[in-house]
Amino acid sequence: MEIRCSRCGAVLPVEEQPLLNTARDPELKARVKDGSLFVRECPYCGTRNLVAFETLYHDPSARLMIWLLPDGKEAPTGVAEAVKQLEGYTLRRVSDAGSLIEKVNIFDAGLDDRLIEMCKWVTKMEMAEKEHRDDILEAPFKFWRLEGADHEIVLSFPRDGQMQVVNIGFNVYEDARGILSRNPSVKADAGFAQVDARWLTQFFR
Repeated sequence: MEIRCSRCGAVLPVEEQPLLNTARDPELKARVKDGSLFVRECPYCGTRNLVAFETLYHDPSARLMIWLLPDGKEAPTGVAEAVKQLEGYTLRRVSDAGSLIEKVNIFDAGLDDRLIEMCKWVTKMEMAEKEHRDDILEAPFKFWRLEGADHEIVLSFPRDGQMQVVNIGFNVYEDARGILSRNPSVKADAGFAQVDARWLTQFFR
């Protein structure tokens, strides 16, 4: 695989990694979480370029598989069908490296990504109403981490060209859990489900 440097246009070779197995190579998880696995520095101008390639993230200890399949790429049917048979696994599909990083962070924190999407939706609605800024509703919020003894949820989002963070109480997550328990129809699709803001609009508008 080759990419062009976003600054100088130089052609850079990129070694794809179709499978990221954290049991075989524990360092992979750290490289996924800090984003370095998806960055290639241009040897000519020093620009750090973001690389998108298809890969299957597999954490056997967490029984978790996340398929990074860039937008526009079709999933190989045989692989998807075979992996569906794994019992007890959480299967997710994402379309970009940032979403893969977020999913790994969510599951590493012992959280449910469906509830996190609900938390993000509630937070956006409250911020838009309080600040009278409807543009916040379209901002791509990402889970970053849990913080402090009270396990506050830290979300990040871009605003006016810079990344911002907002902390929300864990009670919001617990409220989302209650809503989910009362609404069993709010669930992820079978197989590699894409659980994101678009998914949530099926149930909440």
